[in-house]
Amino acid sequence: MEGEINNFIQVWITVFVSLCFCYFVASKVPKGKLRLLTTLPICGLFLLLPLKLHTVHLGGTTAFFVAWLANFKLLLFSFGKGPLSSHPSISPFCFISVACLPIKIKQDPSPPQTPNPSADLNNKRDNPSPHNHIARKSPKSLLNYAIKALLLALLIRVYDYRPYFHQKVILTLYCFHVYFLLEVILAGAAYLARVLLNLELEGQFDEPYLSTSLQDFWGRRWNIMVTNILRPTVYEPTRGFFTQVIGRKWAALPATMATFVVSGLIHELIFFYLGRVEPTWEVTWFFILHGLCLVLEIAAKKALVGRWGWRLHGAVSRPLVASFVLATSSWLFFPQFLRCRADVRALDEYAAVAEFVRNVGQSLLRSPYSKFPVGD
Repeated sequence: MEGEINNFIQVWITVFVSLCFCYFVASKVPKGKLRLLTTLPICGLFLLLPLKLHTVHLGGTTAFFVAWLANFKLLLFSFGKGPLSSHPSISPFCFISVACLPIKIKQDPSPPQTPNPSADLNNKRDNPSPHNHIARKSPKSLLNYAIKALLLALLIRVYDYRPYFHQKVILTLYCFHVYFLLEVILAGAAYLARVLLNLELEGQFDEPYLSTSLQDFWGRRWNIMVTNILRPTVYEPTRGFFTQVIGRKWAALPATMATFVVSGLIHELIFFYLGRVEPTWEVTWFFILHGLCLVLEIAAKKALVGRWGWRLHGAVSRPLVASFVLATSSWLFFPQFLRCRADVRALDEYAAVAEFVRNVGQSLLRSPYSKFPVGD
């Protein structure tokens, strides 16, 4: 564990130095292809850095923050777009924080505007992708996150009785485990940046279990931070291309499909970082399946809602969406956690942290002047 922590520190020092280079050097280069050539070596380095880490929590979080978030933000930055280019007077520390953490710079509140339902309807009709999240809600209460942290702790205790549960039940529990874990980790990182840097929290999740459609789930409730990165990097360019080929009305469909394919490939990379095993592409097929179903859903909405105004009641659609997500996740997504033993390794890491805290507590009780022991 000590070696992993040392590697973790080295990796993040490298990340900070690399992002300083992007701030002081790459930002002075004109945006476009020349700046892209300047930042591409950093993107390549960020793809390699997670290979130095082997734990599920430190390695997985670093891979997500650096290999995915930071790289996609740097690609947008190369062309003068995205969160790293949205503020002309951004400081170096803020630049680094925004690049590799799920946060955005606090903007001045805009003046209130008169609601225009017809304009909102036209906007949704023109951009029906799952990556069309416009409204931003205020950060959730501390109690909300405390409850989810408590549920996560209870789930970890439930795993002690895994031999008594069917594997499908365990896979379903993993769905909730990942959701609660991401909520706590990402919100914790963003809240820390908000306190230290006066930066506004980037919305992470919006109670995805309340989704009334796949479009609602992927575009407005699940991991909104990733949605906001995939939209300008994949969805919008692809939609612009297909608008010229098949017209504006249907261009959103292949753009949505392309976005899910890219998301699937990135998830395959994250799983490789976690387990260092050859991919079986089941995770990619999970996202392709959801992309196809979402494309069909958008087409059905155009035909049913747009023409006749017919839609399912939330009491029916919410259980259907939740059941579909849970079933397909247990079928294609979460078996990869078992394959790379991420579940067993994660529990071992929890035990190692608990042992470390216990040793520290015992050391403090014995002598307040003794050095803290370092775990094996």
